[in-house]
Amino acid sequence: MKTIAFDTSNQPLSVALFEDDNLIDQRETNVRRNHSTQLLPFIDELVKQANWTPQDLDNVIVSQGPGSYTGLRIAVTTAKTLAFTLNISLTGISSLALLAANVTDTNAIIVPIMDARNQNIYAAQYQWESERLVVRQPDKHMNIDKLHAALETMQQPIIFVGEWQRFEDQLRGLFPAATFAQDNLPHAANMMSLAQDSTKLIDMDDIHQFVPNYHRLSQAEADWAKAHPEDQGGHAYVEKV
Repeated sequence: MKTIAFDTSNQPLSVALFEDDNLIDQRETNVRRNHSTQLLPFIDELVKQANWTPQDLDNVIVSQGPGSYTGLRIAVTTAKTLAFTLNISLTGISSLALLAANVTDTNAIIVPIMDARNQNIYAAQYQWESERLVVRQPDKHMNIDKLHAALETMQQPIIFVGEWQRFEDQLRGLFPAATFAQDNLPHAANMMSLAQDSTKLIDMDDIHQFVPNYHRLSQAEADWAKAHPEDQGGHAYVEKV
């Protein structure tokens, strides 16, 4: 099975190719550029370097969120287009789980963090169990105080990974015994193992309902809700055609 996997959930961009469970190649960047102009060239270059064609692909894996609204829309739209046009399987994984996967050989609680702006964060709790990354607390949109409340009774070591540097003073003050990871970038090379544990394999009939997991309302959704207070049905914002 030939798989392409990519993450554009934040400023970094990472793309990887796999054959079965084996990593074939990976390309990454961490520069402030538009992923809409970078992602497809990266995919094209990697596929050509592997002497594959798009029709050789069997599966696409994508980080589904949380993260940057624009970054997630670019990745999810690209993944859906590849899956639909090539008639291949599509799997979504958590972008926080992808960060947590950087931390290995530990029994500690791994807390991946992304900056959600306005003094808020996206965070979760993961832990390795029998060589699988297990969710202890699901991905959520919160602030540092709520994160502290969720972790203050924790009797296990804690490791922060991701964009913890932006909140370093607060985190070190609240969690003086915590450890802080050195590798804080998402790596598509880890996406295959996470996808194998995922239950988010999407059938072709449901592909149009595959959307980013923002974990909070986008500005467009917030504006819609404000303009339509009578519509509280929680309807999907993607229409099947």
